[in-house]
Amino acid sequence: MPIGYMYILKCSDDTYYTGSTVNLKKRILEHQAGLGANYTLKRLPIELYYFEKFTRIDLAFQREKQIQNWSRKKKEALLMKNYEKLHRLAICQNNSHHSFYKNRSPSGAEGKDG
Repeated sequence: MPIGYMYILKCSDDTYYTGSTVNLKKRILEHQAGLGANYTLKRLPIELYYFEKFTRIDLAFQREKQIQNWSRKKKEALLMKNYEKLHRLAICQNNSHHSFYKNRSPSGAEGKDG
């Protein structure tokens, strides 16, 4: 299986595009020539902001799908190599997070912090 790359482009409208490929240089040239995805075609010019190299293309594709689900803030923390902020943003922020619950009581019931 060929090596792969996951990459993040910054588009002219200040949005990010995340993709994966086996040939990074060729794929960037395709995007710049308007032969890439429809998303980038409408947002030229684009600039390569970040990439990761993988031993297999399927791993690059999995990473692409993971990052596509991230918030803009989380992507920007990755781009800035701010791993502390990235970790903080990865923590669940809603009321269902385990940190909002007390330890189990002897009866096994859980109680919410007040």
